[in-house]
Amino acid sequence: MGLEREAGDWIEGARARLEGADISPRLDHVGRVEEIGDGVAHVSGLPHTRLDELLRFEDGTLGLAMTASERVTGCVLLSSGDGVRAGSKVYGTGQIARVPVGEALLGRVVSPIGLPLDDGPPLAADRRDPVERPAPGIVDRDLVTEPLLTGLTVIDAMIPLGRGQRQLIVGDRKTGKTTIAIDTIINQRASDVVCVYAAIGQKASTVVRVIDAVKSHGAAERTIFVVGAADAAPGAQWITPYAACTIAEYFRDRGQHALLILDDLTKHAIIYRQLSLLLRKPPGREAYPGDVFYLHARLLERAAKLSADRGGGSMTAFPIAETQAGNLTAYIPTNLISITDGQVYLEPKLFYEGQKPAVNVGMSVSRVGGATQAKAIKSLADSLKLDYAQFLELEIFTRFGAMADERTARKIAHGRRLRAILAQTEYAPLPLSLQVALLIAVATGKLDDLPLEKLPRLRAMLSERLPQDRPRAASEIDTTGELSDAARATLVDLIDACLRDLSGADAPGE
Repeated sequence: MGLEREAGDWIEGARARLEGADISPRLDHVGRVEEIGDGVAHVSGLPHTRLDELLRFEDGTLGLAMTASERVTGCVLLSSGDGVRAGSKVYGTGQIARVPVGEALLGRVVSPIGLPLDDGPPLAADRRDPVERPAPGIVDRDLVTEPLLTGLTVIDAMIPLGRGQRQLIVGDRKTGKTTIAIDTIINQRASDVVCVYAAIGQKASTVVRVIDAVKSHGAAERTIFVVGAADAAPGAQWITPYAACTIAEYFRDRGQHALLILDDLTKHAIIYRQLSLLLRKPPGREAYPGDVFYLHARLLERAAKLSADRGGGSMTAFPIAETQAGNLTAYIPTNLISITDGQVYLEPKLFYEGQKPAVNVGMSVSRVGGATQAKAIKSLADSLKLDYAQFLELEIFTRFGAMADERTARKIAHGRRLRAILAQTEYAPLPLSLQVALLIAVATGKLDDLPLEKLPRLRAMLSERLPQDRPRAASEIDTTGELSDAARATLVDLIDACLRDLSGADAPGE
């Protein structure tokens, strides 16, 4: 009786399982790995595979179809693929690569395929969007008119940037490119801009330094870090900027403002060249494939300021590129310069002389320009770039021992104080009100007789006393971006008071 009861229970359970089973016909595309190595697999038996289709290997590893033909499909792996061998089964999914998006990603460190890398809980994303998306059309865009303040006086005053702009940061290795991006992220701590930082092929130590800097000085809770580190699979590094762009677009399309940092696209191009050569794509100039320009054009065109009908949101892109020995005419830098709306060029010579940020204002430009500049700075910076360039020429001339008349000597003294004002320490972006106060002090000539070694003390005094002693003027400038006559008079009065205190502190007997 016991055996009959057990058999009856088993039969009932089997019936229940069969009733819930999906026994409808299903067509699977199954292929096999012919070759694998260096993050690339050649797969046979999948003639219906489409480009950019996700493929799933039998160990669960995902890959992306990069080349397709009737006989062999070239696939880049999106993870290490340690369990994939020649002969392993490969399944066509009919899907494209997607990444989770939504506010749940704020403050998180994620991989380009949406896996958490910060030991936090699983991501509760709003949805998963394709990593490759078309750029907004012309009729969906609006003029770039709102300023995006970096907190760096040399950029905000001379190379103004706007929300929806694409601005290239270019320079040699170790000249402060990433630091400018970090400072810009930190400066958004009091704004409504959501920041997305994409680390493309960066060392783990570099990524940790960036994350720690933002957590220590900025608003990490409104920043998303998308990491395709140097030890990640080449395929994961390749899709990192596209995944980060999709994550930033989520906020843009909801009428919000986003800042996308791509660090850096030179490494991205090298990764693409590596994958293309392994997949036997025809090489072109410098062994890059012929579509390397399109590789970055289709990415950066997605940055835009949307029209009011589309919500009025914006996504600003700061791609970073590395030069060799200051060669701006190299293949990838020239491609990116032609795609973007301007560039900030960091010169090694200035960096080694201690002028940081090492921005060469003569070779840097913003093609959007004054249309986005805060009015408070615009009124002071009309002739700033020209005056600074003239000073640099005069300084070079006098270095050869030429005698300078009194007028030239005054210009050089004025220029050196301007240069000192433009220098800033890392991770300490300045609020707009403090930038305006420093520019007023220079423009009015109040600093011309102040010894250069006292300028850091003056900057520190203004930084401390402006929000404490003149909070109304500081708040007005920071909030509206405009400089009224009353606010200007207040700042001049504060500058005079600080200069008196400096001179009194150094007087004999003090």
